[in-house]
Amino acid sequence: MRPLTLFHSPRTRSTGVLILLEELGLPYTLEILDQRRGQQLDPAYRAVNPMGKVPALKDGNAVVTEQVAIFLHLADLAPDQALAPPPGDPLRGPYLRWMVFYAAAFEPALVDHAAKREPVRRGMSPYGDYETVIEAVAGMLRPGPWVLGDRFSAADLLWGIALGWTMRFGMVPGRPEFRALTDRVNARPAVQAARAKDEALHAALPG
Repeated sequence: MRPLTLFHSPRTRSTGVLILLEELGLPYTLEILDQRRGQQLDPAYRAVNPMGKVPALKDGNAVVTEQVAIFLHLADLAPDQALAPPPGDPLRGPYLRWMVFYAAAFEPALVDHAAKREPVRRGMSPYGDYETVIEAVAGMLRPGPWVLGDRFSAADLLWGIALGWTMRFGMVPGRPEFRALTDRVNARPAVQAARAKDEALHAALPG
């Protein structure tokens, strides 16, 4: 297997990728970037990700950026863990739908809502309106127990982690569907191990 390197800042979106790596059991190395010191904007890292954002992943010589793209890539690298329905599986389409919905609609809607921005004309918006996005996510989770029904997948890690921090900061309402998924995800041993590692990395950063 090609070597995997995660460019990671503790307590950021890249924590989700760290959790996924632990869940998949894939070997990896970490390159830690201290965002408080602006290391994500250093030229050396900008050569990896010109946006100066984490996470970024090196798979051998190939660079993958954007959280959802990294999730999709890693889950497909470990088919034995069955965290991604393979091509041809009837659940592949719904899996891709809700993974991409996170980046294409959920995060943009939340950022606009939190910033109290006036909504753009509906025809120009990538997501429509905030309330519709929230209801769509609730509808996705309502059948339960996981995003794909009875089948646990990388989508549950992506959404469970995201809903946890967005509820904590009041960016989304604490709906029962959201809390149920977050509780199930947080109970997983790999998630707990990755969070402990992330906190240790944060504690080790210069004060």
